[in-house]
Amino acid sequence: MRGVAEYQFGPSSGGTLFPEGVSFERSKRTGKVRFIRLGDVLLASLRPTDGMLTLTIAGAERLVSGVNPMGCTVTVLDDVGEFISQGKNVFAKHVVDAGDGIRPGDEVIVLDSKKRVLAVGRALLTGEEMLAFGFGVAVRTRRGRDRDR
Repeated sequence: MRGVAEYQFGPSSGGTLFPEGVSFERSKRTGKVRFIRLGDVLLASLRPTDGMLTLTIAGAERLVSGVNPMGCTVTVLDDVGEFISQGKNVFAKHVVDAGDGIRPGDEVIVLDSKKRVLAVGRALLTGEEMLAFGFGVAVRTRRGRDRDR
């Protein structure tokens, strides 16, 4: 799982996201890893369709605090932070910074200007397009900070 995290989020992210003591919950049907937890806190899930990780807010906070700079982050205007943390989608006109390597379908972490995690979701545009476009959904939010509690 650390190898998958390093492939997906960059060098040294595997150890940061999954320290010693993580537990794996396996699918009853296939026997493959499905959920990764630290104690009773869910950090990430493994997507069965492509083998990539989907983060929770707790997992995103571990990555942001431990790995710098993050290529999978999208920073939004502080004015819309409240809506994003409620689980609303991120529109391109609200994006002020985005990782260069972001591609459509990538797992991304949405931050405010103070680098607090607001949400996690799936990118619908490249990082460059998020900054260039003035309309449309840039990130389909899966979990918002306020909704994920």
